[in-house]
Amino acid sequence: MLKRTLPKIRKLLAGYIQVRLTWYFLIILLPLAGFSLFAIAKSQSILEVQTGERTQGALHTMTDYLDLTLQNIEQLSSLIAFDSNMNTTLQSVGQEPEKQSFVHFAQVMDQITSMTTVNLIVDQISIIHMPSRTVISTKFGGGKLPEGAEKQEWYQRLMEANGGTIFFTPQDGESYFDADSVHLIRTMDPYNRTLINPNLLVLSVKKSALIELAKPLLPSPNANIYLFDNDGRSIAGTGGSVKSQDWGNAEKVRTIRMSPQTGTEMVNISVKSKLSGWSLMMEQPLWEIRQHTDSLKIFSYGILVVSILLAIWTSWIIYRGISAPLRKLAYGMKQLRTGNFTIQLEDTRVDELGYVIESFNRMAENQKTLIRDHYEKQLLLSKMELKFLQSQINPHFLYNTLDSIYWTAKNYEADEISEMVLNLSKFFRLSLNKGNETFSVKETIEHLKYYIKVQQLRFLDHFTVRYDIAEESAHYHVLKLLLQPLVENAVLHGLEKQSTGGELAITTYLDGPQLVIEVSDNGVGVSDEKLHYICSKLEEASLLANEGFSTDFKKEKDLFGLRNVVMRMKMYYGQDAQFLFESGYHMGTRITLRLPIEMCEAALAEKGK
Repeated sequence: MLKRTLPKIRKLLAGYIQVRLTWYFLIILLPLAGFSLFAIAKSQSILEVQTGERTQGALHTMTDYLDLTLQNIEQLSSLIAFDSNMNTTLQSVGQEPEKQSFVHFAQVMDQITSMTTVNLIVDQISIIHMPSRTVISTKFGGGKLPEGAEKQEWYQRLMEANGGTIFFTPQDGESYFDADSVHLIRTMDPYNRTLINPNLLVLSVKKSALIELAKPLLPSPNANIYLFDNDGRSIAGTGGSVKSQDWGNAEKVRTIRMSPQTGTEMVNISVKSKLSGWSLMMEQPLWEIRQHTDSLKIFSYGILVVSILLAIWTSWIIYRGISAPLRKLAYGMKQLRTGNFTIQLEDTRVDELGYVIESFNRMAENQKTLIRDHYEKQLLLSKMELKFLQSQINPHFLYNTLDSIYWTAKNYEADEISEMVLNLSKFFRLSLNKGNETFSVKETIEHLKYYIKVQQLRFLDHFTVRYDIAEESAHYHVLKLLLQPLVENAVLHGLEKQSTGGELAITTYLDGPQLVIEVSDNGVGVSDEKLHYICSKLEEASLLANEGFSTDFKKEKDLFGLRNVVMRMKMYYGQDAQFLFESGYHMGTRITLRLPIEMCEAALAEKGK
């Protein structure tokens, strides 16, 4: 995935200036935004630590207060347990209480009831007369201790304390004692070792009373506080009971856990009393601690989003202000490269970029003017060259014809001279043709017939002529005097040495997008060496026509007619025109012209005018 994404990113950065500008701005802004977020996270962490330290200090103060409260309860229990009058009264009662025993129990009741006013946090005071299993309570009067109480946990722990005190926190249905209270249990007259089954003293404190002492520490209604005994058992809490707890023994004072009631993250701060071993644990939602820094974080996120939007907007403004004119110039350059020299870029800027665009428009205009002048000069030169080449044909033919007339008159002194002169006059009259540059194929063949008739009279009908003109090709136009040099070449170099049986063939037909004209003879042909030489000279002529007219052509005397045809054909019909010269020794010669058919339409007859 990364391998496919990176090339796309590089392509965007390389191909679009706006993307690069946006990226550069983001490189500047993102580290600043990242540093801001880091600073907020750091301040958030510091705030959490400070909040935890303050909470921990408050919890330590509260555990000290709870220790003081427990000490007061223990002192009250000591006053009762070591009261000699109360111990004497209780010991006077045996296993089976008598009437007088109930009077003694009433006296004990009065004494412990008066002592509940000494410590208001004590909910009730109970004395268990173990011989008779009678329970004397300030809250519900008298009662009986149920059988099997000695087997319960609290009793076993009390016996193990060996005269000391224990705090017992019963769970629901776990023992005889009220599960809503914490009970301090100890033996009466603990120093009297003669007692086999000592009486018991129980001071009960409501769990809710203990947790009410710690409620002022709660920082918010969403926070909770829990109290645990030295065994880690839950005593009370504002958030409900906690079944299992290890905060009192945990080494970490500050932890974060998921609340099972609300499903939110809670920060837990716990402290443990070194005196009583009891623990206090406060939990507060993490979002409450972070709410002030979270607002700063949201503000930072907003700054980050605004920064990104500003980076994109600024890059777009810069792109429109700087890059867009450059892109416009690039478009203009492409238009010039494709030959559109009329391109003019619109721009109203008056700064440096406006000056550059104005300079480009002037350059394009100058370029168009230069090219137009150059093309006009080249066109004029081409016409002059074409006229020059055509002018070379008529005198050349005229000299040969006059020479033929001379020898005919000398040899025969017959009427053929008049016929030859007549055909010659018709040939020249059609050659002028009121200045037209092209003839239709049909007119071109009629024109050639006059020339060929003159040649047949000259060579005493040593050869015959065959015309194979396709009807569909008759109306297409051909440059005038383009075929006459080819026929002359076939007669003089191919058929002149034939005493009999010579044949000249002229063929025209359509081959796809081309008009094909063939001039062939069954004369002596040329050798392979001569054929190679002719083809190379004709190739040079073709190149000269492509590159422009050269005076070197005028100096060349060899193959004048053929090279004349090649250059005129290339100059008039363009590079798509083809000239093929095929020959073999004693195999005759065939010259083929392949002309683009769209250049041979009748409308092009006026092209040279």
